[in-house]
Amino acid sequence: MLPKTSSVHFLSGLGHIASHAVITLLALAIAFSVPTAASYVLFNWWPKVEGDAQALLYTELGFAAVLVLLFNLVKIAWDFRGQARMSNIASLIYARESDDWLSRWGKEQQFRRLPWKRDVNIMAVTGYGTFAAPASPLRDVLQECYEIRVMLLNPDGPGAVAYAAAHADPAATLAQLRQEVRSSIDGLRQLRGAGKNVAVRFYDTPPFWKLIFTGEYVWVRCCHNSRDTDKFPEYVFALQPTRPNRGFFPAFYTYFLNSWNNAIHAEYVFDTDELVYRDVQGTEMRREAFPQQAANEVDIQPGLSVCAR
Repeated sequence: MLPKTSSVHFLSGLGHIASHAVITLLALAIAFSVPTAASYVLFNWWPKVEGDAQALLYTELGFAAVLVLLFNLVKIAWDFRGQARMSNIASLIYARESDDWLSRWGKEQQFRRLPWKRDVNIMAVTGYGTFAAPASPLRDVLQECYEIRVMLLNPDGPGAVAYAAAHADPAATLAQLRQEVRSSIDGLRQLRGAGKNVAVRFYDTPPFWKLIFTGEYVWVRCCHNSRDTDKFPEYVFALQPTRPNRGFFPAFYTYFLNSWNNAIHAEYVFDTDELVYRDVQGTEMRREAFPQQAANEVDIQPGLSVCAR
């Protein structure tokens, strides 16, 4: 599949040109209107009000109100400038708290506007709501990628049991979790069959972060002990190419890489449907069959997804 950077960059360039043209025209309009406005105040308005005490009072009150409004706008702009500077330091480019249709639409548009995504790295609980479900935000994005690395919660590990125990119905939650993981694996197997370079690993600790890396951007959301992760805010941090150590992107990316390279996490083998455990030197220690018993335990219910988004 060919990259989409050319069309994206062309449309972005047109947007910048249009914005600069609008700003230039606005500046010219203000510059040409200032002499006219000053001439009107000096030669038309002031002679009318200088001898009228009531009109002069109204003029002074109006001028004071304009000054108050202007100073408030300057203060607001200054405060927003400080917030923008802090967001720039943190490399925060997008955030959303609600999960209504408008915010989901905005997130989908964010994904579509990204340049061609050669590789995607994902750390999630089951991955079902992230890329396997029919309405998942990454379902179409993964079709454009070449290399996909995914870390999921081991459905038979102690972390899954602890995660399910924090919910109202641990048994149903665990069964749902296992079925969602199996559906995610089936979806990744289809991508692998389509020529994608897909790798999957499983972690055993209770999940805390849900991370999605698409090129130079990372989507971050907390998913600690919660079936409904949508109640947590979602943040997007970007890598700053000129200052790569700045912001939260390198911190989360380092966290993902350390987790991915940790030998304690099992590697999934698509050909044999097994989990491979290795030592710190990378030598294979043992293999275990990936759990199949969850396939018929429960039907996936999108409204009850253990990690829907």
